[in-house]
Amino acid sequence: MLNKVLDVVPDIPLADWTDRATDWITDTFSFLFDPVKEQFEEFMNFTSETLMVIPPLIIILAVAIIAFFISGKKFALAAFSIVGLWLIYNQGLWEKLMNTFTLVLLASILSVIIGVPIGILMSKSKIATTIITPILDFMQTMPAFVYLIPAVAFFGIGMVPGVFASLIFATPPTVRFTNLGIRQVSAELVEASEAFGSTGAQKLFKVELPMAKSTIMAGINQTVMLALSMVVIASMIGAPGLGRDVLSALQRAEAGAGFVAGIGIVILAIIMDRFTQSMNKQKDI
Repeated sequence: MLNKVLDVVPDIPLADWTDRATDWITDTFSFLFDPVKEQFEEFMNFTSETLMVIPPLIIILAVAIIAFFISGKKFALAAFSIVGLWLIYNQGLWEKLMNTFTLVLLASILSVIIGVPIGILMSKSKIATTIITPILDFMQTMPAFVYLIPAVAFFGIGMVPGVFASLIFATPPTVRFTNLGIRQVSAELVEASEAFGSTGAQKLFKVELPMAKSTIMAGINQTVMLALSMVVIASMIGAPGLGRDVLSALQRAEAGAGFVAGIGIVILAIIMDRFTQSMNKQKDI
C-alpha cells in the first residue's frame, strides 16, 4: 500500500537535469574555461619546470634551513626534512614530487585567497552565513570523487582540473576557521577600537585579523592537508605527480611501488603540516 502511494509521484529526472545543466555551463562558458585552462596549465608547468631546474640538493638544504628557523632553531624538523626529501630523491621520485608540490601549493594558495574573504564576509553578515553555510556543508560532505565530474567537464584532463577539484574540496576549512576566529575576537577589544575612531578596515586589519590569526592558520593547515589528500584522486583525471604512481601501482597490484609513492606523499604531508604549524607558533610568540 505504501509503495503504491510512493509510486504515484513520477520519477524526478534529476540526473538528466544535471547533465543538461553541466552541458549548458560547459558550452556557455567555454570562452572562459578554455583560456583559464591554457593559461593556468602553462603557469603550472612553468612552476614545476622551474623547481626541477633547481638542483635537488639546494632545495633540500633550503627546506632544512627554513625548517630549522621556523621550528625555533630545533634540529628535529630540519633533520626529518633532509632525510625524507633525500629518500624521495633516492627512489627516483623527485620530478613527481615537484609536480605534486606544485598542485598542492597552487590549490592551497587559491583556497586561501578565496576562503579568507568569504570567511570575513560570513563573520560580518548573518545573511551571508545563512547562505554560505549550507554550501560549505555540501562541499564537505560530497564524496571527493564526485568533484572530478565537473572538473573534467569544464577543464578536460590534466593538472588544472586536479587543482579545481582540490580547490572545492579544500576551501571550506579556511572559510569556517576565518569566520570562527573573527567571531571569537573579544567584543571589548572591538569596542575599544571603535571608541578610538577606527574605520571598518582598520578594525578588521589591525584588531580582528591579528587576534584571529591562530585560528585562521589552523584552518589553512587543514586546507593544505585536504589539498594534499586529493593528490591520488586527482591522478585519476590526469594530474601528474606521486598520486599517479599510487594509482598505477593499485591497478597493477604492485605493492612495492605503491608503498614507495605513498611514503613520498606522507613525507611531503608531514613536512608541510609541520611548516604551517611552526609558522603559526612563531607568530604567536
